[in-house]
Amino acid sequence: MRLLASLLVAMTTLFPIADPPGLEVRGNATQPVFSLAEAIHESLFVEVAGVDSDADGRADRVAVSVRRPRETRLGLKVATIMTISPYSGGGAPVTMHAVDLDARGEPEGRGQADEGSPGTEPDSYYDDYFLPRGYATVDVRALGTSTSTGCPTVGDAVEAAGAKAVIDWLNGRARAFTRDGRPAEATWSTGKVGMIGVSWDGSIPNNVATTGVEGLETIVPIAGISSWYSYYRANGAVVAPQGYQGEDADVAGRFILTRPDPPKACERILSDMARAQDRETGDYNAFWRARDYVRQADGVRASVFVVQGLNDWNVRPDQATRWWQALRSPKKMWLHQGAHLDPMTLRTSEWLRQLHAWFDRWLYDLDTGIETEPAVDVETAPGQWHTSSAWPPPGTQQTRAVLEGPARATYTDQRSRTAEQLVARNPHAALWQSAELAEDFRLAGTPKVTLGAVRPSPYLTALLVDVGKDTRATGSQEPTGENHCFPGGGCYDLFRLETKSSPWKIVSRGWLDTRDQKGTYTWELTPQDHLFKKGHRIALVITSTDRDYTLRHPPGAVVEVSKPTLVLPGSAS
Repeated sequence: MRLLASLLVAMTTLFPIADPPGLEVRGNATQPVFSLAEAIHESLFVEVAGVDSDADGRADRVAVSVRRPRETRLGLKVATIMTISPYSGGGAPVTMHAVDLDARGEPEGRGQADEGSPGTEPDSYYDDYFLPRGYATVDVRALGTSTSTGCPTVGDAVEAAGAKAVIDWLNGRARAFTRDGRPAEATWSTGKVGMIGVSWDGSIPNNVATTGVEGLETIVPIAGISSWYSYYRANGAVVAPQGYQGEDADVAGRFILTRPDPPKACERILSDMARAQDRETGDYNAFWRARDYVRQADGVRASVFVVQGLNDWNVRPDQATRWWQALRSPKKMWLHQGAHLDPMTLRTSEWLRQLHAWFDRWLYDLDTGIETEPAVDVETAPGQWHTSSAWPPPGTQQTRAVLEGPARATYTDQRSRTAEQLVARNPHAALWQSAELAEDFRLAGTPKVTLGAVRPSPYLTALLVDVGKDTRATGSQEPTGENHCFPGGGCYDLFRLETKSSPWKIVSRGWLDTRDQKGTYTWELTPQDHLFKKGHRIALVITSTDRDYTLRHPPGAVVEVSKPTLVLPGSAS
């Protein structure tokens, strides 16, 4: 025995056992020392224990793609940046709900058809930037989409379960299998996970975070939904996201049902969804409560980095600001002048700096200093950024706007013109406005309108307008002609915000279903951060049908409303 021990010591001396590779950290930041080209790629299925949404007698499975540094084969353990998308399989052909209504409130004709779209493989800068710095990246296909089993359920606990199962697997609490059925373990995982994504890909992280699942340390929802009711409804009114008039939760579910040969169980789920979402009353009910993460925010343990476009009328700013205000975990927020986009291509260097510091802080516990920086970055005009410790910023006060105009106004409802066409005074809208502002006024928060309606219509729409010629961001992007290339990775075109000179701009809008109310009406508009400049006017336009967003009742109703009260959270400067 002594001879064997002596031999082992001698061999260890001659052939020392190498320590497992580790991260390289300089300046409290992970460094890009791992090869992207030599990364390990795996295609797996993760079992979603306890969930059988397609009723086939077997637990659902989500398809997962893993990329990790080659050194994880030698003992390196890494944190994970995870995305989950319902769009990997593209989109199936769907028909929107009809939005033109007859005198009885019944739909006229058929809704607009969407031919669907082809699937695409995940391709993002998350791999290019973070894998060389010692992160694994995991892409998940949501239940019922692409090569995953199960059925789409749109925003509820079942949808969250698919992503939660992957986090459990990364922590040794769930099972995964290779394509040929062999068990697969994430022995390389530290168990710490951050989720990130844009649009629906950014909504699922919000959903998963409310479960408080162990191992989910941080989420970065970009243009993500925090309340599906507020996405498809507003104060009892059925509304549509910009560009998708007639869409609702059931249509979204049908669009992402891209798994081959979907079972009958999926059709039953989508049919039940069509009834439960209730397009007749537009009321908040159990269906929407199950998809309201703001109400479930107390369950969030992960830190949250919220990103939102102030000109995004698809996922409107209230999805970010109300989520932000409900959160009690560590948080940070960017509000930019773009629309529905990832800020990487607009403010590249600063975005990558902050995102890198954020992930290093929460996934590797490095003292990056990101928590001591201002919590909020707001772009008040293209390229003009301001920071604050909170949002709304300190010093914000509720201010009653002094509006000039008639004590009562009458207009005739219509459904052929857009809100933009109604901003000018005409028979189809009522308008009040302030005097020219003596100083700048920064709106930061949620505007609120109160008025009386002697002869109401089924809907009231309020449009907050900045009147005054100016060059403003439209929300769209235009290419700079430059790109940003990652060493060993991809190149990404860079953009700037498109601007346009105009005499006015709709800053915010809000909708109200008046059918169950009488007399005085009070409702909130979409939260906003906007600078009304000295010499401009603050205008409020009241109309009924908002062609691009609301249901369209028969034209011709004569509506009479009293002079409104407009309260704006903000500060003068």
